[in-house]
Amino acid sequence: MAERILVTSALPYANGPIHIGHMVEYVQTDIYVRFLRSCGKDVVYFCADDTHGTPIEINAAKQGISPEEFVARFYEAHKADFQDFGISVDYFHSTNSPENKHYAELIYGKLKEHGDIERREIEQTYCEVDKRFLPDRFIKGTCPNCKAPDQYGDACEKCGKAYTPTDLIEPRCSLCGTPPVRRSSTHLFFKLSRHEDFLRELLRRPGFLNPGLATQLQTFFEKGLADWDISRDGPYFGFQIPGETDKYFYVWLDAPIGYIATTEKWAKETGKAKSALDYWAEDSDARIIHFIGKDIVYFHALFWPAVLKVAGLKRPESVKAHGHLTVNGEKMSKSRGTLIPARSYLEHLDPSYLRYFYAAVLGSGVEDLDLSLKDFRLRVNGELVNNVGNLANRSLSMLAGAVLQKRLAPPSDGPGRALVEAALARVSEVREAYEKLEYRQAIRVITEISQSANSFLQQQAPWAKIKTDPEAARADLSDAAEVAYLLGALLSPVIPRVSEKLFAQLDAPPLTFEALAIAQYPLLDRGRTVGTPEPLLPRLEEARVDAILGQPVPEAPKAKEEKKAKGEKKAKEGAAAEPEPPSEIEYADFAKVVLKVGKVLQVERVPKADKLLKLTVDVGEEQPRTICAGIAEAYQPEQVQGRKVVVVANLKPRMLRGIESRGMLLAAGPGGKELSLVDPGDLPPGAEVK
Repeated sequence: MAERILVTSALPYANGPIHIGHMVEYVQTDIYVRFLRSCGKDVVYFCADDTHGTPIEINAAKQGISPEEFVARFYEAHKADFQDFGISVDYFHSTNSPENKHYAELIYGKLKEHGDIERREIEQTYCEVDKRFLPDRFIKGTCPNCKAPDQYGDACEKCGKAYTPTDLIEPRCSLCGTPPVRRSSTHLFFKLSRHEDFLRELLRRPGFLNPGLATQLQTFFEKGLADWDISRDGPYFGFQIPGETDKYFYVWLDAPIGYIATTEKWAKETGKAKSALDYWAEDSDARIIHFIGKDIVYFHALFWPAVLKVAGLKRPESVKAHGHLTVNGEKMSKSRGTLIPARSYLEHLDPSYLRYFYAAVLGSGVEDLDLSLKDFRLRVNGELVNNVGNLANRSLSMLAGAVLQKRLAPPSDGPGRALVEAALARVSEVREAYEKLEYRQAIRVITEISQSANSFLQQQAPWAKIKTDPEAARADLSDAAEVAYLLGALLSPVIPRVSEKLFAQLDAPPLTFEALAIAQYPLLDRGRTVGTPEPLLPRLEEARVDAILGQPVPEAPKAKEEKKAKGEKKAKEGAAAEPEPPSEIEYADFAKVVLKVGKVLQVERVPKADKLLKLTVDVGEEQPRTICAGIAEAYQPEQVQGRKVVVVANLKPRMLRGIESRGMLLAAGPGGKELSLVDPGDLPPGAEVK
C-alpha cells in the first residue's frame, strides 16, 4: 500500500477575516502538499474554522445574532479566501459540527477512564461589571515573567511563557477595563504532569520539532509541567461537558480535535476512508504533519500529543512551525493600516505574486519574515516576471511567429541540449529543498536555471538567426521552451495557476516531479506545435502594490533618519549652496531628444564600479545596444533583466570604464539607492515615447 500522509494547517478563528499574515502558513502548507502530490504521494490536506469561545459569543451578541449565525458568515468568507488564494485543502470544515462534538466527547471519555481528569476548586478572575468569569483572552495585564505590558491571560506574546490569568500583574477586564475580582469555581483538569517523560522523549525525536523550539519548550519542565484546565464556566459558546452542569470544553481542547473531525467529515462525504480512524488510530500507517505558527507550539507539541497518547490515537510525526509576518518592517497593525485582509489583497493583486514572494523568503526555521512592499515588487518583477515570464514569452512568441509557425524543432545535440540537460541535473536540488521546507533555496535554484536559459538566448540571438537560418533559430527557441516547461513544473507547487497557463501555452500536459524523476531530454513532444503565447503575469506597478494598504506606504525608520540627516546638512550649508533651478527651454529643444522603449536582454556588473550596470538593450534595431547605467545601488542585475525601460536613443556615445555606452535610461529619484526606472508599460521595443 502506498504511504499515506495527512497534513493540516492551524485552524483560523471564526471571529474575523483571514489576513495576509495567516496566509504565510496556508501558502507554506499548500506548497508542501502540492509538491507531495506532484511526487505521486497519497496525501490529504485538511483545515477547518475554529468556532468556539467567549470572543465569538460576545461579538455575536453585539451584532444581535446567534453565535451559529456569526461563525457561519466567516466560514463562507474563509472558504472563499482559501479558494481564491489557491489553497488546495481536500476538506475545509468547522469545529462547531456533530463530528467534532462526537470526537471531543469520545476523547474526554478516554481521558477520564485513564484517570487523567481531575476536579479542582480554583480561584478565577470575575468581572462584577459584566457579570461573568473572564477567560484568558478577556483579561490583560503585565506578564509575570518578563514584565511585558498588555499581555493576554494565557501566554506572553513576547517571552512565550504560559501562565494562568490570576498570575497577571495589574490585571484588567478587556471588555470594560475595570480590575476583576476573584471567585472560586470547580474546574476539570487534564493531568499533563503525568506525561512528562513521554513529552521529553518526544521533543528529542529528530524531525518532530524545530530544535530551537524544542529547547525552548524544555523550560516548561523546569518547575514541572502544569496540569491543563480544559473546562470553562458558562456563558460560553462551545460543547457542554457530559455529566457536568454549566461547564463547557475549553476551546483548546476541541479545536485540535477539529483535525480529526474534518477527517471524519471528508471520509463520510467522499468514501475514500471508512472513518477518521483510518488515519488517526494508533496503529494506522499514516503520517500526520501539522503546520502551525510558533506562537501556538506549546499546545501542538505538548498538550495535544499527550491527549492523543492517552486517548489511544495517532500522534503527529512532525510539527512544522513558522515565524510571524511584519509589513514594511513593522508588526501588523490596524492603526497603521498594515493588517491587510486577504480579500483586500485579492481586490488589487493576483495571489501568485504573494505566493511567490512568500516562497522566496521562507525557510525551514521559525524566524519572522518581512513583507517590504518595495522588495516584494522588485523581487517579483525581477525574478518572476522579467526572468521566468520573459523566458517563456520571448521563446514562445518567436516560435509562434509567421516564420516558425509554432512548430517545435527536432531534438538536437547542440548547446541547447546541454542547456536542458544541465537544468534537469538541478531538479534534485529543488526536490530536496521542497522536502526540507527550504522554499527560498528552491526559488534560488529555479531563478538560476531561468537566468541560464535567458543567457543562452542572448548568446544564440535567435532573433537575428531567424532571418538567415530559421531552422537554427527554431532549435534554439525549442530548447529554451524546454527549460520554460521545466520551470513550470518546478514552480507548480508555488504558483500553480501560472504553471497551468504556461503548460497551456506550450500545448503540453502538466509536468510533475514524479515524471521528472526519470525524465530525459527532450521533455516536450518535439513533433508537435505550441499553443498561443501571451505574458504569464503583468509587471507589478508601485501604485498597485501600495493600494493594498489603502494609505501611503509608511516610511522606513532608516530612510527617515537619512532624510533628516540630509536636511540638517543642507541647513548648515545654507541657502547659498542650493543649485539654481534649470532655465526654461523651447519645445524645439525638447523635440531633439528621441525616447524609445527598450527591453533589457542581459545585465552584468561593471568591474570596480559600484554604481554601474552594463545592460544589453533591445530598442527595436537590428542589433541590441550596450548601455552603462548608474543604477547599481538601487537595482540588482536580476531585477532589471527582462524589464522594459525608456531609453534616450540619440545620445552621443561615450566611453565608461572602457565600455562604449550608446544611450541612457530614464529614472526618477534623487539618485543612489533612491532611484526608480521609468516603466513604459507593455509597448514593444523601439516604440517612441512622446
